[in-house]
Amino acid sequence: MFLRGPKLFRAKNDPEYTSSMFNEIILEHFRNPHNAGDLLDASATADVTNPVCGDMLRLSVRVAAGRIEAARFKTHGCVAAIAASSVLTDLLVGAPLDDARKITPGKISEALGSLPPATFHAAQLCCDALVAVLRKLEDNRSQKP
Repeated sequence: MFLRGPKLFRAKNDPEYTSSMFNEIILEHFRNPHNAGDLLDASATADVTNPVCGDMLRLSVRVAAGRIEAARFKTHGCVAAIAASSVLTDLLVGAPLDDARKITPGKISEALGSLPPATFHAAQLCCDALVAVLRKLEDNRSQKP
């Protein structure tokens, strides 16, 4: 914490600030993210960036028989962006492609026990990545003879 003028401010990396802003589900996905890393044999990979806050997400999926067999992510961003990316991959693994298309920012937020409104952009970033990766899968399929 630090004092600036008459008000007391907390730095975003202050553990008390983080614990008071985020619930345990979000913090658990942030501290121990699921499916983080590269997916070397991915069927498709997409990179997206939030131009406002600078968060970046790379989402990779491997698809077989119309289902997402594996999903991995690499996120450079805030607590919420990392947690939302983690829960997105949990929602994707094992899902048919039609179900993956139905994932919304609201569903990601709900799976995290509700993102604070100021961090809801993290769920939107995940859906942007999902739309991009699904589009790449469709493009790959249409290019095959």
